[in-house]
Amino acid sequence: MTFEDARAVFAALVREGVEFVVIGSMAMAAHGLVRATHDLDLFVAPDGDNVERLKRALRSLFDDPHIDEIDAAELAGEYPAVEYIPPHGRFSLDLLTRLGETFSWEDLKAGSEPVGIGSLVVRIATPRMLYRMKRDTIRPQDRADAARIREAFDLPDEDTA
Repeated sequence: MTFEDARAVFAALVREGVEFVVIGSMAMAAHGLVRATHDLDLFVAPDGDNVERLKRALRSLFDDPHIDEIDAAELAGEYPAVEYIPPHGRFSLDLLTRLGETFSWEDLKAGSEPVGIGSLVVRIATPRMLYRMKRDTIRPQDRADAARIREAFDLPDEDTA
């Protein structure tokens, strides 16, 4: 995913008033730790009005009837993640409202900070939150990311704050 792609998505989300927090490798890049990625990971507020604003933002970018399949009940339910792939297929958006019982929308909102991206201001997960999200997963890339974050931001090994 290019910076221009991400910026276009951010602009549409901000314009529609979507409550979201950038996580994953794009959040790492915003903090100066660049890693190539083909997706944009977003934590979104799970309420129905916010999901409707999200869909409106996506419709402004992509002529795709599949956007209507993004469902607030699904995002608030047992499997709170949806992958959306625009028709061009160059990248995907991972939309999450919860990570198991460990991280909720409220956790991510509290563990984020506003960051200026050109004329836009978006909420980005803090390095500490990113570290907490990645350090205990089984995915090797997440563990490598956690180590980079811990070293770059001098976070303690057992940070739980």
